[in-house]
Amino acid sequence: MADNKTITLDQLKAQMDGTPRFSRWFVLDQNRIDKFAEVTEDWQFIHCEPEKAKETPFGGTIAHGFLTLSMLSAMTYDANLPVEGAAMGVNYGFNKIRFTSPVKEGMRVRGKFITRNVEEKSPGNVLTTTGVTVEIEGEGRPALTAEWLGLTVFAEK
Repeated sequence: MADNKTITLDQLKAQMDGTPRFSRWFVLDQNRIDKFAEVTEDWQFIHCEPEKAKETPFGGTIAHGFLTLSMLSAMTYDANLPVEGAAMGVNYGFNKIRFTSPVKEGMRVRGKFITRNVEEKSPGNVLTTTGVTVEIEGEGRPALTAEWLGLTVFAEK
């Protein structure tokens, strides 16, 4: 039986196309944007030069699309419980990612997760397809939409 910190595989399967799960809000401020630029060596001015970025249609700096995408790691910990009996979960990739709206510096974003499919790939390995939307607080369009694949590896019994 699952405790309040895990779910069973049957409970995961029951989530398919069900109620969305949400993360907390995260601020994508200039400090976070600059730190991401430093790690990735992506110093494009629309991210890191506020004065020059004011002259663009964005009116200021925007978060890197890959920064917004990378926030899915933290967001999933908020919104999704680990599966009981799993030895580990592995990021298996994406079927689709679309960056649909820029995140202006200082905006808050959160993840919305909907389980789309749960499939046993081989004994002890379950592939989960999750629909993900990163919402921008107060905006009508999301920052991104994606179809994210996660592989759950179960401990041998």
